[in-house]
Amino acid sequence: MTNEIKTIYGLIGQGLSHSFSKDYFNSKFAGEEINATYINFELEDINQLMELVSEYPDLNGLNVTSPFKVDVIPFLGSLDDAAKAIGAVNVIKFIKDDHGELKSLRGYNSDAPAFKKSIEPLLTPQRRSALILGSGGAAKAVKYALEELGIETNIVSRQKSASTIAYEELTKAMVNNSKIVVNATPLGKYPNVDQCPDFPFRFLGKEHLCYDLLYNPDETLFMQKSKAAGATVKNGLEMLLLQAFISYEIWNNPE
Repeated sequence: MTNEIKTIYGLIGQGLSHSFSKDYFNSKFAGEEINATYINFELEDINQLMELVSEYPDLNGLNVTSPFKVDVIPFLGSLDDAAKAIGAVNVIKFIKDDHGELKSLRGYNSDAPAFKKSIEPLLTPQRRSALILGSGGAAKAVKYALEELGIETNIVSRQKSASTIAYEELTKAMVNNSKIVVNATPLGKYPNVDQCPDFPFRFLGKEHLCYDLLYNPDETLFMQKSKAAGATVKNGLEMLLLQAFISYEIWNNPE
């Protein structure tokens, strides 16, 4: 039996009991005989972050989920270019000196490259414009990824603003011109499986791709309604796996 200290990774956010990350990483660590553990850290407020960092000196990296992907930024010493452009962080790297003392926290965004890799095989010549439902950190990452792929994007939110369209403004022509629809809201996430965005599903057709970033349940109400209208649907499980892989690379690769 070893007394060697385990490296700790974790997830900060709220409502984490059904998160995929903890089981994924702990299975990975056990299977690959990596001396590490992954812990869910429920925070009531992002101001608890530095207290958490002090309490767990063996922390080596964190994932960040709702509602802290934007609010965490002021606590970080630096951001990589993608996180800076997106304005949202879902991976924190702990940069330490040769003695293991924490020097700084650096923010990254693995949602954008994971989403980009996941959706790219599903793109067609008709799918060159997208409606992104939601305006939070996940929506920002989706927008960044799609624009890297040369796809025009519009954000749809509950309230109209200079940078968003309101749901009630969506017309048949708008939906017809945007053959990609991405649900980047938490609506429909387990256990609230009877919820979905107030989207005009009747305007969808067989050329549409409706991608839900949620992965629990496997088929959300958003996906069910989209499929019933003839659209191709996809959930966020592959994206989640990809971003977890990218997170681990970020944590363990030297700068």
